[in-house]
Amino acid sequence: MSMVSEFKEFALKGNVIDLAIGVIIGAAFSTITTSLVEDIIMPIVAFLFGGEINFKNMFFMLGDAPANVPRTYDALKAAGVPLLAYGSFITVLINFLILAFIIFLMVKAMNKMRRKDAVEEVVEGISEEIVLLREISSKLSK
Repeated sequence: MSMVSEFKEFALKGNVIDLAIGVIIGAAFSTITTSLVEDIIMPIVAFLFGGEINFKNMFFMLGDAPANVPRTYDALKAAGVPLLAYGSFITVLINFLILAFIIFLMVKAMNKMRRKDAVEEVVEGISEEIVLLREISSKLSK
């Protein structure tokens, strides 16, 4: 088998195509989750903490900043000041937790559907076996 035909067989298998579709949907879903966190959840959290809180501007400076640089994350980062940006980490962590929970729910639903299909197959298989056993039993009793 040539390398080209092996690659063609590999690339056209359902698993590779399913993986590619999963990556594309995952990337789109990540964008939705980021928007959910930044545009809906974080403003609610900021409101609950008593005003406008920009989590991006929650950081500790690990070095000295030039005198003329504003004390914002973007300005300090552009000036090359080392920062411990825990606010950005909080936002990314919330993104991850939401995404992980949604994936958990999706996998749980898929497993439930698979179990239901497996049970139906077993029930169908058992019923055919029972029919055959009954036929054999009736023929032996004659």
